[in-house]
Amino acid sequence: MNNLAEPTDQTPLLADRSFWGMSATQFLGAFNDNLFKQLMLLLATPAAAVAGAAVVEKDNQWKATVVFAGAFVLFSGVAGWLADRTSKRTLIVLSKMAEIGVMLLGVVGFFYYDQIGFNGMLVVLFLMGVQSAFFGPPKYGILPEAVRPCDLPRANGIFLMFTFIAIIFGVALAGLLKDLIGIGNIWMVSGICVAIAIAGAVTSLLVWRVPPAAPGMPLRRQDLFIPGEVIRLLLGNRQLWLALMVTSTFWMLGGMVQSGVNALGITQLGLSDGWTSFLAAMMAVGIPVGCVVGGYLSKSRIHPRIVTAGATGMFTCLVLLSLPGGPQGHLLGFYGSIPVLILLGFSTGMFVVPIQVLLQVLPPPEDKGRMIAVMNQANFLGIILGGLLLGVVMNVLESNHWPRNLIFAVTAAIMLPIALFYRPEERRLGE
Repeated sequence: MNNLAEPTDQTPLLADRSFWGMSATQFLGAFNDNLFKQLMLLLATPAAAVAGAAVVEKDNQWKATVVFAGAFVLFSGVAGWLADRTSKRTLIVLSKMAEIGVMLLGVVGFFYYDQIGFNGMLVVLFLMGVQSAFFGPPKYGILPEAVRPCDLPRANGIFLMFTFIAIIFGVALAGLLKDLIGIGNIWMVSGICVAIAIAGAVTSLLVWRVPPAAPGMPLRRQDLFIPGEVIRLLLGNRQLWLALMVTSTFWMLGGMVQSGVNALGITQLGLSDGWTSFLAAMMAVGIPVGCVVGGYLSKSRIHPRIVTAGATGMFTCLVLLSLPGGPQGHLLGFYGSIPVLILLGFSTGMFVVPIQVLLQVLPPPEDKGRMIAVMNQANFLGIILGGLLLGVVMNVLESNHWPRNLIFAVTAAIMLPIALFYRPEERRLGE
């Protein structure tokens, strides 16, 4: 069992102003990402078909998913190299400044939506993905540099709690605002995104001042995708490799489930955008609780039983959501889906915290930024594959006039092997 050295001169986690500054920065960034992305997904989701209609409108959510994730796959390599070569705080601040510019472009894009349409807005979504790709490695890589090892599970639990609370508000507010102001004035929502981006840039100034992990490191061709050092690290560490594969699959399923809830609400149950976003937000209600519980139960260890419990809960909830029945082909319906989605979120939080900690503590300090970048690449490659799979599944469901909630049966089948066989090694993180 591996032990990590425990520094004695660091501020306790809950008294660390920089930790709360980083958490607030992540909260505001995740809020913006999900508010903007949910607007795009709602625009891409067809309304319920009129009875007897010969043509069913196509669901284009997969396009938004692939475009957003593609930015991560293309730019995470360079982002990881920068995160190791320069101060992670510097990259965090600069990426938040860039977010302001992207959100201003979003205002312009939505103002001229009648001219550029959904495909034109995909350009803005791609740029938002690029900005997020450069934010990812420093925001996760800075935690093990600035937080005591024994505090990492709790720090990740709180960090992810803020992240998914932001998802709740971002996803729910997108549908509510779209219903209230209408598509013609949707540019006003992007105005809110600009204000949030400015607030995030301010809170980023509170983040720890940390030195570069590998100053002066040259950019090599291999750093544009997966550096050789990281490949050797993965090949030599089975636990790290498995954690990377599992987290990639997790994010692939996450993208499919969010789109599945949108399709279930709007197309199958005939809900408004606001109520559909409310339904999607219910999953995020349970996630922060699961993150905190997972971090608390982990304490200073990686517990495989926590991962197994989370994976089993996720599989069970996905099966329940896929069950046919009732007048709209969905056994749970709107009200029955709410507690199941909350439990799905809770199980997700329990599942993801220990794996996130593993990916932070296993790489050596000089490789953490690039390892986080590779994790981002793997996660968003998974999201791209999930988007493509979603497109195939949607075509099959539309062609056969099958209910959209069968998407959850596909995700449950993918989750089953993880629930049955994945067991991370129990590991002590500090005294």
